[in-house]
Amino acid sequence: MNKSKITYVCPDCGRVHYKWSGQCLGCGSWSGLIEEIQEEEKKINKNKPSSSKVLTNLPLSIKDVKEDNLNRVSSRISEFDTVLGGGIVDGSLVLIGGDPGIGKSTLLTQVVHNLSDNYKTLYVSAEESPSQVKIRCNRLGATSNNMHLINENELESIEQILLEGDYKYVVIDSIQAVYLSAIASSSGSVTQVRECATRLMRIAKNNNITIFIIGHVTKEGNIAGPKVLEHIMDTVLYFEGENDSNFKILRAVKNRFGSTNEVGIFDMTESGVFPVENPSAIMLSEDRGFSAGSVVTALCEGSRCMLIELQSLVCASVFGNPRRMSSGIDYNKLVLLIAVLEKRAGAKLYNQDVYVNAMGGIKITEPSSDLAIAIAIYSALKNLAINKDIAIFGEVGLTGEIRDVYMIEKRVKECIKMGFKTIIVPKNSLNKISDATKKRASLIGVKYITEALSFIKSNSSEQN
Repeated sequence: MNKSKITYVCPDCGRVHYKWSGQCLGCGSWSGLIEEIQEEEKKINKNKPSSSKVLTNLPLSIKDVKEDNLNRVSSRISEFDTVLGGGIVDGSLVLIGGDPGIGKSTLLTQVVHNLSDNYKTLYVSAEESPSQVKIRCNRLGATSNNMHLINENELESIEQILLEGDYKYVVIDSIQAVYLSAIASSSGSVTQVRECATRLMRIAKNNNITIFIIGHVTKEGNIAGPKVLEHIMDTVLYFEGENDSNFKILRAVKNRFGSTNEVGIFDMTESGVFPVENPSAIMLSEDRGFSAGSVVTALCEGSRCMLIELQSLVCASVFGNPRRMSSGIDYNKLVLLIAVLEKRAGAKLYNQDVYVNAMGGIKITEPSSDLAIAIAIYSALKNLAINKDIAIFGEVGLTGEIRDVYMIEKRVKECIKMGFKTIIVPKNSLNKISDATKKRASLIGVKYITEALSFIKSNSSEQN
């Protein structure tokens, strides 16, 4: 009989420690190591040759490998299909993570309900009682006879139900709540999460069952459990959004069957989560152009381009150190742009509090919004109301130069589509825009941030 030994596993990265420590030596997390009991493996005599084995799976030439055609099924939720790369792939394993209450269960309940019109689906609730799920289904109008529900935590029982019930699409809510009875550790531990995910992968691949898995996230926003959990999955999605905002974003961070740059935008209502077909029209306010500090920029997420309104407020600081606060924008990016404005444009912000907000709860990560953020701050500082027909985008360097951005033609077309007549773009990007597009709007090419600020000052109205 093998001897057992005690190890300590990091719940964030999954690194195994052989003695307890307050901090993980792998990722530096202070979450606390989890004690686990493992059996020692039998010692292998390296000098003894391994027994010969008849191989059934032999290497093939790449030319002889047969290519399977991916069969995609629509969930009838356009944004969800877009993020997945065009639809749900048969036999795939999809992991969805997000903050508590963000709408993960609501979204997947709608997905399996829509699929139940043509397929047999199962919702495995490992955390909620059937009556709780029923209340949500009634609210969403999910009452199909082909949509089945069960409250079960033991993965062996879930596997038997899947195989005997001949289900095509399954939701596991959540991976941290299910467990394998053969493993001594409790549900949610690193070992349980890893082994349960591996077991579900074999079930999905061997039986061509599509499994959607809901995963909890840590306080840093990452999916709880070892990183191997994400490696096992075919697709990893994050459901993001502010708690006080109706707009949510579904973002792909891994997709073996499509692009990882795709995002979907949803509107959270009492009747469920609905896709937003034209986010630009919703994110822009009608009152822009009358108040200082409001600027519109164009963002590209995957194949989607949308217009976002940025608002800034600058006021005299009453403290020794001025405050810099941002919502939806990286704080370090904000501090960097303030430094560029002070050094390259002569803006006196050392004694001013600066606040910047991306409207609609959108988180901006790409550098094409740099110029719009800088101009929004300058507009609020100088009390200049920017014309509502002006859109701005471009990356700002530390020397004050305006750098090129990708997908410039698509950004300009989206601005023209939403009625913008003047668009400030990087000068180096003008040659990438077709002549037909240039005739539809006035494109202002700028090479340095001072040129953009000069244009804004001459085409904006000063407020009292």
